[in-house]
Amino acid sequence: MPELIAPTTHLHLAWLEAHHEWGPGLHEDGFGLAPSDEVDSPDGFATWVARLAEESEPANPTDTGQAGRMRCLYRWIVEGDRVHGGITLRHGLDDYVTRFGHIGYGIRPSSRRRGLAGWALGRMLDEARALDLDRLLIVCAVDNPASVRTIEHNGGVFEGVRDTEYGPAQRYWIEL
Repeated sequence: MPELIAPTTHLHLAWLEAHHEWGPGLHEDGFGLAPSDEVDSPDGFATWVARLAEESEPANPTDTGQAGRMRCLYRWIVEGDRVHGGITLRHGLDDYVTRFGHIGYGIRPSSRRRGLAGWALGRMLDEARALDLDRLLIVCAVDNPASVRTIEHNGGVFEGVRDTEYGPAQRYWIEL
């Protein structure tokens, strides 16, 4: 049975296995991986996981020194000691969310076609409701019919297509 868990250093090797399965590059939606993150060494991985945990902490309304800091809830999709993918819920509606959506997710190639993305998206919609969010934007590439089905199955209503730096993207809104 799959679970959504907070990122953890205990799954370093399992996460690396999933990361290598994607192939070269950083395009693994849902993991919050940045070009500056060094994840191969235990220390680098621990630093990255600590950053994700810090970004997942609830926003402090009196904290004014956090300009440009995205509030996110990161979760890994795991079964036992296997990392299937990641999903993130971005809080607010800043420029990044306007371009890429409130939720991003990715499933490693060998774990696709099992319904894991739809299951994880449904759980994150519950998290969004708990945060009193009432409407979420989800964006996917126009050439990703599996993601379109996942979004629509979870109540996504098509808004339109916009060009992004990664190519055209379909935009969907989900009312909570």
